Amino acid sequence: MFSIGIITASDKGARGEREDLSGKAIAEVLAELGEVKHYLIVPDEQSALSEAMIQMADDRKLDLILTTGGTGLGPRDVTPEATLAVIDRQVPGIPEVMRAKSLEKTSRAMLSRAVSGLRGRTLIINLPGSPKGVRECLEAVLPALEHGLSIMKGEAGECARP
Repeated sequence: MFSIGIITASDKGARGEREDLSGKAIAEVLAELGEVKHYLIVPDEQSALSEAMIQMADDRKLDLILTTGGTGLGPRDVTPEATLAVIDRQVPGIPEVMRAKSLEKTSRAMLSRAVSGLRGRTLIINLPGSPKGVRECLEAVLPALEHGLSIMKGEAGECARP
């Protein structure tokens, strides 16, 4: 079981004006992968998002941080920039697969700017801001996620097959 953090980027959610259905969807989909140890709703502000990621990765030592929201083209959509500011290495295959799978359902998937990467021994993945998008994207990457996290933690061998 892995330790999981969820960060929802939402101005309205941070003010208590909107229920966070996407964060709940993440917790539901990943229930068998691990336990949600920390959950935050923060405004769509790069500094608030980066600080939340740093705190979850460095202080709480979580294995996986999932963000939801702020990955589009809107002027306040800054989650990818916040993520890029705190990660050490990118993991581009994760958002590539999420976009590819989402493109099978909607051409709007190409507008996602989601990124993924490692901060120390924490994997951070940006997800869309809708519950439906969260479920679809997680279903696309879930088959490889457990193995990737195990490798990251030094608990599994390499991916190559004989």
